Amino acid sequence: MIIRLLKIVLVVTPYLIFHPASAFSPANLNSVVIVLPVWPDYRNNDVERSRVLEEPEGTAVAIKPGGYLVTNFHVIRRALSISVRLTDGRLLTAEIVGVDPLTDLALIKVPEDITVLPIGQEPTLAAPACAIGNQFGLGLSVTCGVVSATHRTGTGFNKIEDFIQTDATVNPGASGGALVNDQNQLIGVLSAIFTKKTDANLGINFAASTRLVLRVVEDLISYKKVIRGRVGMRVKGVPAGNRRYKLGAIIRTIISGGSAEAAGLRVNDIITKIGERPIKTPSDVTSEINMYRIGEKVNMTIRRGDHTLNIMFQISA
Repeated sequence: MIIRLLKIVLVVTPYLIFHPASAFSPANLNSVVIVLPVWPDYRNNDVERSRVLEEPEGTAVAIKPGGYLVTNFHVIRRALSISVRLTDGRLLTAEIVGVDPLTDLALIKVPEDITVLPIGQEPTLAAPACAIGNQFGLGLSVTCGVVSATHRTGTGFNKIEDFIQTDATVNPGASGGALVNDQNQLIGVLSAIFTKKTDANLGINFAASTRLVLRVVEDLISYKKVIRGRVGMRVKGVPAGNRRYKLGAIIRTIISGGSAEAAGLRVNDIITKIGERPIKTPSDVTSEINMYRIGEKVNMTIRRGDHTLNIMFQISA
């Protein structure tokens, strides 16, 4: 009996010490706001003269000094006007700086500085994570769990994805909220709930990585849109019968005059890594390539027959 009790203590105690909620700071709430979009009521088929309704609320998180807040595009997509509610209850009018439908991200701005959370490094699997969001429009709430996966792509939500997956509970209204680590640093922006036929939480929730968020936000601040380059190729997945031996994305087309041709890439080369990121699927290629800007040089690892090659190519306009 004594041995069994000791085993229980050894198993339970680390959980109590390292439970993600124990590292959360209430100060984080000051960096997250409630988004109140006013959308048109289309029921009378007269947009200009229709009355407006306040739709289910969303969330946004301060991403840059100067009142810049990032949220999801779907939160404010049809909004006629946008207000945000701070943690102290005050309402501020927000303006749209720019949107990026391909990543479902949007940047809005309010006439007041909001505390910006420090940016965290890419999290590791099973690292503690807490989600801050306006779930079901009930006000800001905090749920905690762990990082279930990183670099999720091909989920079907957006054309360009780089998701952190978490089991921290996320429900409608939390879109645009903050995913923070145990150092009170921002690691993602809450974006999607993976469900089948219901909005019930199933423990598979996605947040856009801060790397992707900053890539989009910096362009929206500078250009009001995201400027993306080209690589001059198209890729496809490895056939199922070959995945036991090969993993990556196969180059199926090389565009004449493009940067892929200039770099010496060939049809049927298998891309296994871009930069430091392993490539498992074609959507991984799309995700990683879109992290870079025109003119930047990127190292690509490919398999050509029995040989592994490192090829440097440049993102072109």
